[in-house]
Amino acid sequence: MSAGGPDLFVICKSCGSEVSPYITECPYCGNRLRKRAPKLDRHQRPAEPGVRPVPPLLTRLRRDEIPGIRGDVRPLATWLLVGLGLLGTLLWQTSLSSDLILAGRPGAQWWRMFTAAFAYPNVGYAFVVLAAIAVFGWLLERRHGPTAVVVLFLIGGVGGLGATAAADPGAVQTGAVGGALAMAVAWAIPDLRALASRRGVEGDLLGAGAIAVTVALMPLAVTEASWIALGVGAVAGVAVGLPLSAIGAR
Repeated sequence: MSAGGPDLFVICKSCGSEVSPYITECPYCGNRLRKRAPKLDRHQRPAEPGVRPVPPLLTRLRRDEIPGIRGDVRPLATWLLVGLGLLGTLLWQTSLSSDLILAGRPGAQWWRMFTAAFAYPNVGYAFVVLAAIAVFGWLLERRHGPTAVVVLFLIGGVGGLGATAAADPGAVQTGAVGGALAMAVAWAIPDLRALASRRGVEGDLLGAGAIAVTVALMPLAVTEASWIALGVGAVAGVAVGLPLSAIGAR
């Protein structure tokens, strides 16, 4: 037997016979020598049992793990806003619909500005506005967190309804068209700044523009949608989107 080489034979513990180390049963007495034959390497030697490497697991990206890239977050604020909008659409079909709208100045019923922002008199109106909130709210929440989404909704959506009530006391309002437009404008600000600086654009500005235009034209199809609320939403999107864009650039 050479140094470091395999054993030429093993001794059967049952009958004491010398047998090959590469068989599982003794040919003389049938005694079981091992469960399975040993694996051989390329030099026909028994391979040493090794530890099987454990593949690395790809975990969720944590906050601040990579500079400039926000960690994976669930868009909880966006889900909440869309869910409340769907609930308001369902409640519109019940006897509670009159308690959700904002008719004129709210006065002591200030809470109607919030309920009206989640009420939609028809499915088409709800689909357009809630789809815009879902898309741009999700993108903004991934980029800046839930606070930015809530602030844009409150200023553009709720604030837009309040501004319309102050300017037109006879207006009947529902829906958060101002909030949806505010999110669309705020999301597009970084790409618009990149275009102005002749840099590359990462987002789909054409698709975003199509959604924003559809939201902006809602007053032509739905009487409860307000042009004033859309104007407030556009201003809110610029006012909030510019500092957010500067923070993101840094």
